[in-house]
Amino acid sequence: MSARELIVLGTASQVPTRHRNHNGYLLRWDGEGLLFDPGEGTQRQMLRAGVAAHDIDRICVTHFHGDHSLGLAGVIQRINLDRVPHRVTAHYPASGQRFFERLRYATAYRETVALTEEPVAGDGALLARTPAYTLEAVRLSHPVESYGYRLIEPDGRRMLPERLAALGVRGPDIGRLQRDRVLETEGRTVAIEEVSEVRRGQRFAFIMDTRLCDGADALAQGCDLLVIESTFLDEDEALAVEYGHLTAGQAARLAAGAGVRHLVLTHFSQRYGDPSEFERQARDAGFEGELTVAQDLMTVALPKRR
Repeated sequence: MSARELIVLGTASQVPTRHRNHNGYLLRWDGEGLLFDPGEGTQRQMLRAGVAAHDIDRICVTHFHGDHSLGLAGVIQRINLDRVPHRVTAHYPASGQRFFERLRYATAYRETVALTEEPVAGDGALLARTPAYTLEAVRLSHPVESYGYRLIEPDGRRMLPERLAALGVRGPDIGRLQRDRVLETEGRTVAIEEVSEVRRGQRFAFIMDTRLCDGADALAQGCDLLVIESTFLDEDEALAVEYGHLTAGQAARLAAGAGVRHLVLTHFSQRYGDPSEFERQARDAGFEGELTVAQDLMTVALPKRR
């Protein structure tokens, strides 16, 4: 299996700081790259992280506040400058079509790549179905229209050596059984269900600016890796509610209730200088899984299969 990992390009909310760039996250998934929320400076951060324009297959924008979208102009122009040979698809809220167009054509450049626009509307939608994943968008709760995204790998099957041996299936016959799902052997028919069990597909979700809402909970359910905003610490919960954001404790409780395996907190307000406090509050809120407080230019691998 190809690498499945998240490359964190930026982690700041609203404004960049000395140590944090505007948002930007690239998910590598079996040879494809999905770029989420390219804020200002994303092209520079890609260079520092070793991410090329050729690595991008989809661009997913949650909403059109500047810290999540101002980097679109540079990224799109770089895709064209480098003549990316494959199709690149952009997903974003349909209500922000005018913002996308302004960013796409912010300055003069030569278009060499067919950028496909597939905006999202309503309560969300199934955006793509590929052999490696389905991509979904779900409406969140923020002062402007905002969506979260989730990738779900199709369920597969895990072969059981003891059952294979008991039924005399060995060598090349195992591959044939996996391919055809039935095998004629030693005078009987063996179905794949007899010698395997369901292997649950991996799940990834990306939740940015939102209050607690049903959409955020739905996106997080059963995720192996959840990237979620935690703009504020718990003592500033009133501000979080007013401006449509989450606190570290709220994000952690949501993740714990959804059975998330690895939680990545990000999108931090400039008012806080000690990132360890986000981890402490997340643990105090009851999250017991793997926990990462994101830093710019770090790489986070998806957890190994169960």
